[in-house]
Parts: sequence; structure tokens; C-alpha cells
Amino acid sequence: MVLRIVGMLLALSFPAAAGVITDVRGALARNDFKTANGMLEGYRAQHGVNPEYLEALSWMGRGELAAGDFSQAYRFGQDTQKQTLQFLKSAKLDSQPHLAIALGAAFEVQAQALSKQNQPEKAVLLLRDALKTYGGTSIRARLQKNLNLLTLLGKPAPPLVEREYLGPKPASLAELKGSVVLLFFWAHWCGDCKAEAPVIASLQYEFAKQGLVVVAPTQRYGYAGAQDNISPEQETQYIEAVRQRYYAQLSGDSVPVSKENFDLYGASTTPTIVLIARSGKISLYHPGAMPYGELRPEIEKLLNSR
Repeated sequence: MVLRIVGMLLALSFPAAAGVITDVRGALARNDFKTANGMLEGYRAQHGVNPEYLEALSWMGRGELAAGDFSQAYRFGQDTQKQTLQFLKSAKLDSQPHLAIALGAAFEVQAQALSKQNQPEKAVLLLRDALKTYGGTSIRARLQKNLNLLTLLGKPAPPLVEREYLGPKPASLAELKGSVVLLFFWAHWCGDCKAEAPVIASLQYEFAKQGLVVVAPTQRYGYAGAQDNISPEQETQYIEAVRQRYYAQLSGDSVPVSKENFDLYGASTTPTIVLIARSGKISLYHPGAMPYGELRPEIEKLLNSR
């Protein structure tokens, strides 16, 4: 009877599998690292190391990174990587989303922590080694994103795959050399992308005559709204419907449809915004949305430089 009561108390005290990630993130959002760590320890004592625990653990590193404790963030990233790789001895990385999120975050946190501690070469080596091992998995784009953040600025823009597209036929980036090109990577499910579209449209209207060209790559994700297991053709039709409804102001822009572009540009975050100078070199690489007031001067600077 006593053991049963203790078990009930433990179940009430520590987050269940479905909630441990949310609860740890909530504590970290309050900068309550002690509580977040206690939740993790209690959950592990009750449930062991499982995919949910590993993803929750990965948030500890992200929390420390956001708080500016880069050495502690690096240690959590290493710990997450070590424990996830141990778990993967009996599971496949993409068998559960929690595992891919945990391992991708582990590499991301370590790389960013190293970069913040003036060790970019070590960060680049870490990411390149990870890409060799996991380049064929779902975390490839995330790894490439972090590598791009460290290495892409000032380099020639990688050519886009343009075999399939919506809207007008895309011109190649080589053909667009001499213009300032804004790449707007978006996803049909992405609310932040829909919110960013009017910003992009306003800037295009303002600067098109001065040489700004917008290209809006997207990709398929294997579902459309609440529908899973749909055909590529069905998802393409859904993407076009979303484009017409939410991106009408950008309907004149070319939309290459390719996962390869997202992998190459590391667009695991949507939107991802890339600015390419008239020379064809990357001037800005920004995972996430950008306000009008931040993006406009970057474009204007490129348009005014020859």
C-alpha cells in the first residue's frame, strides 16, 4: 500500500511523457534552470532515457545558449549528443521525431556555443563531420543551416534546383547576376511565412525597378493540412492553393519546389531569408522572419552598391 502511494505521488510530481518537453521549456522560459533540471532528473528516474527525455534534455542546452552561458550550453549539447547516440544503438534516428530534434539540437548548440567562444573553426569541423554521418537523414538541413551561418557570407550563392516550379519559370541565379536577389524560403504550414509575405511584397514593390528580384522556394512535406499520406501531386495542388490564398501579393514570383534547395541552403527554419548581391555572392543569411525595418536597409545597401 505504501509503495502504491509513493508511486502515485511520483506520478503527480514529475511530468508525464507527453508533458515533460513542454514543462521543461516553460521553466526555461522563466529562466528557472533549477526547476527544469529537476523535472528532467525526476522524469528520467521514473521513465528512463527515452526519445521524449532526450528532446527535453536538448532544450537545456538551448536555454543555456539563450541565457549566454556558452560553456554550460556546450556541455548540455555534448551530453545530449552522447545520450542520443547511445539510444540510437537500438533505434533509427528518423524512427521518432523526438530523436532527430534532440540530435540536431545537440550539434546546433555545440556549434553555436563554440562560435560564441571564438572557436569557429572547431564549430565548422563539428558540423562538417556531422553532415558526413547524417547527411542522408532529416537533420541534414539543420546541420547545413548552422554551417551556413558560419561560412556562407561572402561566398557565391549555390545554384537553385529549378526542375519543378509554380508561377513563372525561374531564371537561374547565374542569369540574375547583376540584380539583387531575395530568396524567401517558405512552407505551406508556416504561420511566420504568411506573416512575412506582406513585408517581402512591400519591399519588392518599392525596389523592383531598382533591380530587386524575389524568388520564393518551397518544398513538399508529405502532408497537406490535416491530410497525411497524400501523393506529391496532391500536395503540390495544396501548395498552389495556399500560395494563391496567402501569398497573392507575391504571385508573380517564381517558386521552385525542391527539397534539395532547402537542404543546400539549410532552410530548416521557415521562413529563411537570403540576400544575394549583384556580384552573385551571399550578403545576408537569416533563418527566421525579419521585420521591414531590418530588412529594408540591407536591401537598400546592396542596391546602392555597384
